[in-house]
Amino acid sequence: MTNNHSPAILPRSRWVHFLSILLVQFFGLTAESAAQEKYPNRPITIVAPFPPGGVADLTARPVAAAMEKVLKNPVVVVNKTGAAGAVGMSSVANSKPDGYTLLMALSSISIIPEADKLFDRKPAYTMDQLIPIALISADPTIFVVSASRPWKNVKEFVEDAKKRPADISFSSSGVYGTLHMAMEMLSHSAGIKLKHVPYAGAGPALTAILGGHVDTLASGPAVVIPHIKAGKLRPLAGWGAKRVDSLPEVPTFKELGYDVEFYIWAGMFAPRGTPAAVMKTIRDTVKQAVNTSEFKSAMEKLETPVAYLDAPEFQNFWDKDAKMLANAIKRVGKVEIPEAK
Repeated sequence: MTNNHSPAILPRSRWVHFLSILLVQFFGLTAESAAQEKYPNRPITIVAPFPPGGVADLTARPVAAAMEKVLKNPVVVVNKTGAAGAVGMSSVANSKPDGYTLLMALSSISIIPEADKLFDRKPAYTMDQLIPIALISADPTIFVVSASRPWKNVKEFVEDAKKRPADISFSSSGVYGTLHMAMEMLSHSAGIKLKHVPYAGAGPALTAILGGHVDTLASGPAVVIPHIKAGKLRPLAGWGAKRVDSLPEVPTFKELGYDVEFYIWAGMFAPRGTPAAVMKTIRDTVKQAVNTSEFKSAMEKLETPVAYLDAPEFQNFWDKDAKMLANAIKRVGKVEIPEAK
């Protein structure tokens, strides 16, 4: 008698077919998951928050080219400008932390949040929204005066500035900008008062001193060295811990007894929350990138020294630099000066 409730027994060929389908589906899903998790699998964007031709842009582009070769994946640079860098920096700080949007920032990254606090403004971003990947370069700032002015050294300059408070002028890239902060640190350390003439960018600030409209300027070496060689500017000192190789005769402020040290640096950041495994890949890639001959050659052409620091060391450097800048901003206080054009 047949038992109508007995389970149906599939032929062997149908079992094999059924299992094959299950295996194909399983391995297909596994492969899809692996593809989704692989980093990177699409273009990476490095945001330069300043216009083309500036330090951030000129550093980001050779880094991106070198990273692209290491990763064998597109790495593109996008200039997102506005509000003294706040637009681009804020866009990265508030972007998805997946490793596909990175930031090439300058030391002004620490200035904007402090200035927002000073004016009780809603911050464009906060520094804890970003985590450091690597310091790329650090240019010791150079103090230059117009060659038409009489000072031959810092001693003469300081003595004259003490006799004429707020009479000797300096140009800068803008209120609270890095060039402004460097001069504020010098003024504080030397006990002098200078006249600040802010411009809308480092280019116009340089033009102002070359045109004889201001007396002095703090600037990165690469910008002023051609004009020093041409006899238009005279270097008196540097803010670095050691003398600049291309200006060996120019002493540091520390050598002269002034407790100031300041760099115009460029470093790469990612949004906080970026997965640890992705961060490791980015850090390893940047480390390899800055050691390539192509990257080193590009930086040599800019006369900018590579000053690579990995994330932990860069974090310590950034903390110290940010504290120094915050103190300088507090000393300056609220400044409501329309920038010159």
